[in-house]
Amino acid sequence: MARRDSKNIIRLRVHKRIRSRVSGTGERPRLAVFRSVKHIYAQVIDDTKGHTVVAAGSTEKDSKNGGNITGAKEVGKLVAERAKDKGIKAVVFDRGGYQYHGRVKALAEAAREAGLEF
Repeated sequence: MARRDSKNIIRLRVHKRIRSRVSGTGERPRLAVFRSVKHIYAQVIDDTKGHTVVAAGSTEKDSKNGGNITGAKEVGKLVAERAKDKGIKAVVFDRGGYQYHGRVKALAEAAREAGLEF
């Protein structure tokens, strides 16, 4: 018997449910995480305007580790530093339908250590 849903379809369904409850404002934007097989990305988004305020990813030139846990820590630290430069201190965390484990958890903890509150 074939599987009805792929993992990504299930993740998107969970993400949709999360997004119904989590929304970023100008004072407290949303820190969204996207995890691909090779890389990890983070964006700070103001949902009221529909604009990405800050973004970082493991595909940037100075990133050496790719999308592993060390790379996720780099991205978390980088996005937090860029957000602080823009005057953002607090965010709402959006795990994107992924489990809060591994690379997603490493990114979140690195962002917290770098000074973001969530």
